[in-house]
Amino acid sequence: MDDDRKTRFEAVYTQTYEQILGYAMRRCDSPEDAADVVAETFAIAWRRVDALPAGGEARLWLYGVARNVLANHRRSQARQQARNVSLDLDVADLYARTPEGSVEMGAIARAFGELLGDDRELLALIAWEGLDHGQIAKVLGCSRNAVRIRLYRARKRFSKALAGAGITANRFAVESA
Repeated sequence: MDDDRKTRFEAVYTQTYEQILGYAMRRCDSPEDAADVVAETFAIAWRRVDALPAGGEARLWLYGVARNVLANHRRSQARQQARNVSLDLDVADLYARTPEGSVEMGAIARAFGELLGDDRELLALIAWEGLDHGQIAKVLGCSRNAVRIRLYRARKRFSKALAGAGITANRFAVESA
């Protein structure tokens, strides 16, 4: 029975792939998005191979599946864009109040990006994820004391990188973040 299902799916895939790809390409903003839609469409077809109609009806059924996948994809993109707009507005409110704000943020981002990966991860876990030393110790699989020492060193290196970029860091903010 499984061989029959596999053979049936392969036949439908071979007969309809180009048509479903064309359908997705004409409706997506990028080839990557179209490839995602096609992949998800055929993944659903594989899971529901017993529901695949026979003959030419299979193509129409796949168009319906692709249409639903595309609608889900668009909703997901809309949610992501809404989150990005909200984040962009938050960042703009925080740093774009002065003409130098965007220049300073760029320098901060470069200084942060030049840190070693372990330092970036530690600082991000504190500042962005809001984790305390005990929680970070669990994430990293080390002791609280090791986190405290590593964090102290990471903050010193970040302060030094900021100073090298010509940014005066608020010592209290960097050490208590």
